[in-house]
Amino acid sequence: MPDKSVSVILEVKNPRVRGDLEEIISLMGVFQLKNSGNKISSDLLILELGENLRKDFQLVQSILSSNMAREVFLTSSRLEPELLIHALRAGAREFFPQPIKKEEVREALLKFKERIESSKPIKDKKKRGKIIDIIGSKGGVGTTTIAVNLATNLRELRGNLSVALIDMNLIFGEVPIFLNIDSAFNWGEVARNISRLDVTYLMSVLSKHSSGVYVLPSPTGLDGVNVVNPAIIEKLLNEMLEVFDFIIVDGGQSLDDSSLKILEMSDHVLLVGILSLPCLTNMKRLLWTFKKLGSPSEERIKIIINRYHKKLDVSSKEAEESINNKISWFIPNDYSTTMSAINRGKTLSSIAPREEISKNLRELAQSFLGK
Repeated sequence: MPDKSVSVILEVKNPRVRGDLEEIISLMGVFQLKNSGNKISSDLLILELGENLRKDFQLVQSILSSNMAREVFLTSSRLEPELLIHALRAGAREFFPQPIKKEEVREALLKFKERIESSKPIKDKKKRGKIIDIIGSKGGVGTTTIAVNLATNLRELRGNLSVALIDMNLIFGEVPIFLNIDSAFNWGEVARNISRLDVTYLMSVLSKHSSGVYVLPSPTGLDGVNVVNPAIIEKLLNEMLEVFDFIIVDGGQSLDDSSLKILEMSDHVLLVGILSLPCLTNMKRLLWTFKKLGSPSEERIKIIINRYHKKLDVSSKEAEESINNKISWFIPNDYSTTMSAINRGKTLSSIAPREEISKNLRELAQSFLGK
């Protein structure tokens, strides 16, 4: 690609180092500087390490794994041997001690250019992922179990997919418990800092589960809950749609303005219930509400019956007649396996891959991938 420019983003706070880097890049012609807030992929990110090294190295790994940059170069005034080892483990290709040596930087940039000339360039093309919103017709019907296992199964079935999982329960969401992760950030944090939201900031606040799924939990208290609104939700999801192939939303049972915005933007809405009279009554009311609102459209809604077995008092046929809609999917009842997975912070496929419920949820994920 000798005739095409190589895009570079600088995340460098030290004014002298930034000035030197900008001068070197501008003199090399083929390289083009982009704003750090730019929403498209860049070929190269040059990042200055800050005080929180663990967070910075996690950010490097996230950027590389999500293909937001081909390579990452690091710079720092600190020169401990352990720092260089962690930089290499995180995936950084080059490390420039400060004050930087211009010839060293120039040499590294030329080698980088040579590496990418023989490979396919990252396209400056917006990725349009899909949003799957999972909402419950009442509390305790298993939306979190379905959301967590749907997200991780998508990754297991197709390892090159980028998948995010958002817990939109207003407070005390349980996704981190189900996946046994300890996240420092939540969507309340994002809402309070919405003006800073770009791809770099987004990837720095997401937690990565061992399955490869990126997680954004709900607030653990009231802090941040009152800040969120439909405009913030729309900005967050639009940013995520450019990075991820699938965004799975555990929508809980809320039906406020922000939840309605998620429903409006979703490609698929899984309305979850069980075969009980109160649940079916709520489901019928929700479907009627969606119809009155005009969103989500009928073809985007899938009725999911959880904890199903044939000996229930209400048959599947009676349920369909009650809600005047066809049921799309039945998830078998397996209380012991499900509770074992929850209590251990594991996915169903990891602890019981051959059980009927694990196979069923894998098939549900497959239905969104096609053949």
